Amino acid sequence: MSDDSTRPIVIKRKKVVAGGGHGGAWKIAYADFVTAMMAFFLLMWLLGSTAKGDLQGIADFFQNPLKIAQQGGAGSGDATSILQGGGKDLTRQAGQVKQGDVDRKSTSFSKEAQAEFRRKEQERLEVLKAEIEKMIEQTPQLAQFKKQMLLDITTEGLRIQIVDEQNRPMFDSSSADLKPYTRDILRQIGKVLNGVNNRISLAGHTDAAQFAGGEKGFSNWELSANRANASRRELIAGGMDDSKVIRVVGLAQTVLFDKNDPLSSANRRISIVVLNKRTEMAIMQEEGPESEVGAEDTVSDKLNLPAKGSAG
Repeated sequence: MSDDSTRPIVIKRKKVVAGGGHGGAWKIAYADFVTAMMAFFLLMWLLGSTAKGDLQGIADFFQNPLKIAQQGGAGSGDATSILQGGGKDLTRQAGQVKQGDVDRKSTSFSKEAQAEFRRKEQERLEVLKAEIEKMIEQTPQLAQFKKQMLLDITTEGLRIQIVDEQNRPMFDSSSADLKPYTRDILRQIGKVLNGVNNRISLAGHTDAAQFAGGEKGFSNWELSANRANASRRELIAGGMDDSKVIRVVGLAQTVLFDKNDPLSSANRRISIVVLNKRTEMAIMQEEGPESEVGAEDTVSDKLNLPAKGSAG
């Protein structure tokens, strides 16, 4: 019988597989699968919500990527767009649209809307003109001054001019004090003007006769401005809201009514303009499109000018 000390010792080692049938390796595989599916569905959503022009740009990029490197731009699909990427609506089916085309359509629509607004505003001013003319005809204290009240439509709006006559001035000589009948005229006009939403501009005018002190002292500038402001007060006394007045100016003899005779009494007048919206906005921005000089040139040729008179 052999000695136990010489018997070989056999050591059995069991190979352990990490995780075995219930390990965590499958979780990693599943996570990769879910990530891939999420990326796939995200890709499908992007392809479904992208315009045809963008899809064409993506296709062109993969077919010829050097084109972008050579010509620049975010993609060949919008290489000709004024704004990169074309329109803003990703659901459009017509592909990309040049922003310039959109701007031109918007501008065209805006011009049409503005033209329609101006047409309707012109109609309202024509109605107001007819209303004032009817008021003058039907009011005995105004009918006698009909020849001194001139109404016309200008580029600024409806202009109402009250001019002097040789024997019937609106103000005392060389003064801003109104005659009683001038107060009646202005107050009647003030009642009518308060019924419209338009703002009002007033301008005072004189003839070319100068004061003894000349331009160094009290002059036609001060006189015309004072007369315009006095007229403003009478319009308000007649019931017109004072907030409707946007401009009161004195123009002295710079804008003559009768250019052939600077000393004519017709040059002494008050201009009340019911402003259209375009002129009102221009005044608010201090860059009027039309000057008082341009507006004065639209006076009807049919008007018989009053006789010549003295200065002031």
